[in-house]
Amino acid sequence: MERRQPPQTEEGWYVLHDFRSIDWDAWRDAPERRRSQAIDEGIDYLTAAENVADANEGDSATFAVLGHKADLLVLHLRPTLGDIDALERRFEHTALAEFTERADSYLSVTEVSGYMSQDYFDDDAEMEDAGMARYIESRLKPEIPDAEFLSFYPMSKRRGPDHNWYELPFDERAEYLSNHGEIGKGYAGRVTQIISGSLGLDDFEWGITLFGDDPTDVKELLYEMRFDPSSSRFAEFGRFLSARRFPPENLGAYLAGDRVPQEGGDAHGGHHHGDSDSSGHHHGGSDSGGHHGESGGHHGDSSGSHGDSSAGGRPGSDGEDVRSELEEIGVYAGQPHGEDVHAVVLYSEADADDLFDEVDGLRTNFDHYDTHVKTAVYEPSDAGSRGDDAENAIVSLWETERAANTAAGFLADLPDIVRQAGDDDSDSWGTMGMFYTVKPDHREDFVGTFGDVAGLLADMDGHRKTDLLVNREDENDMFIASRWDSREDAMQFFRSDAFGETVEFGRDILADRPRHVFLA
Repeated sequence: MERRQPPQTEEGWYVLHDFRSIDWDAWRDAPERRRSQAIDEGIDYLTAAENVADANEGDSATFAVLGHKADLLVLHLRPTLGDIDALERRFEHTALAEFTERADSYLSVTEVSGYMSQDYFDDDAEMEDAGMARYIESRLKPEIPDAEFLSFYPMSKRRGPDHNWYELPFDERAEYLSNHGEIGKGYAGRVTQIISGSLGLDDFEWGITLFGDDPTDVKELLYEMRFDPSSSRFAEFGRFLSARRFPPENLGAYLAGDRVPQEGGDAHGGHHHGDSDSSGHHHGGSDSGGHHGESGGHHGDSSGSHGDSSAGGRPGSDGEDVRSELEEIGVYAGQPHGEDVHAVVLYSEADADDLFDEVDGLRTNFDHYDTHVKTAVYEPSDAGSRGDDAENAIVSLWETERAANTAAGFLADLPDIVRQAGDDDSDSWGTMGMFYTVKPDHREDFVGTFGDVAGLLADMDGHRKTDLLVNREDENDMFIASRWDSREDAMQFFRSDAFGETVEFGRDILADRPRHVFLA
């Protein structure tokens, strides 16, 4: 008898959905002193959990559950079961716990499987795709998306006499999952998910948590997926629970029956993650993409990441040294818009009109996220390299690295993508882009000056290629992409009199400060 080979999996953080019901009669009858103590201790506990004060990394969030199944949901992600266990017991020591009972819970662990990338599990293979490696890491250690609405449900794959998922060959299962994931791409920017495995940990095989700012987006996604064979033939669902996120400091308002989140405050109680540089959550960053079931594709805002998202260098990286060195010679090498922005740049040989139509559709979804700064198509200028290797570029800027990683996966599926910034950083060094906004009256002056500088670059040692690209929607928005044999070759140019004169020239013709974004 043939035995099916299960796909390999790797596990990441443990996930606890802790559902609590409130004894409202006891709450109403309690003296004000006890209620105040419960609120204060509840806020302290929830705030500490969301700040990950108990562990080196992880995430937590607080939700008001809708309907009769529970009142509160506290969602925890932590590296170990010991961390989860301690959080559960610590809550029981608060005065708030006296007014609650556990209505339900679900324990699971984040995972990736061989459906996503077999190379990841092959001892003899190397993960050459840095974007995919980062994406897998974001699935194993996801952030809770900064969206208001949550829908949670457990599910398993069917093992019936007519349809048995586990009797299918691997390739057939992989095809089902791939087709299922294509549906989720249409909801990029609107629905985000965390998928975690629960075999041996809880009653079903997976826990699915969907996040979105508009509950109808979640409803439409699930409705469409119900017609896909991966769901219609092979999925068994548990009960669904819906909730709305609110910051811990709104706990008193919640218990008083007031609207939460309260108007005028931080809707999601921005906080520090144990392993994050950002001070809050992002929209679109928790791209734990998978399927109804085994991990390996899309389900809403989730995708394999194929773009590089380094912008200006990560803390402690070579990029920090580059910015400091350039600052000393009077060159601003900060991030675009003066923020800690993460950039994704991909190059395509597709027709610019067709490419723009595709990007415009994705951008509409990206704009649902506060962390989305900009996504645009840039075309090579007549003053740039217009030879056989001339390519259009897609530039996408985000406030968080995880959001950029998620976006990169969708952008990588655009037509005729030939490469991404950072793919060849092992044997070369380059800028992701030197961004310039030119005063309209001086556009031709800028383009002419670039032509002069390009002539100088052609004769410089270590120079490989430099292109001037223009935003398809704004001819005054340009960036210069440049590649060198090494960092030192590039720095020789930046130290040169020719570049210094160009910087001085730009002060008079640019609408704002140049923004140099380095891959390093």
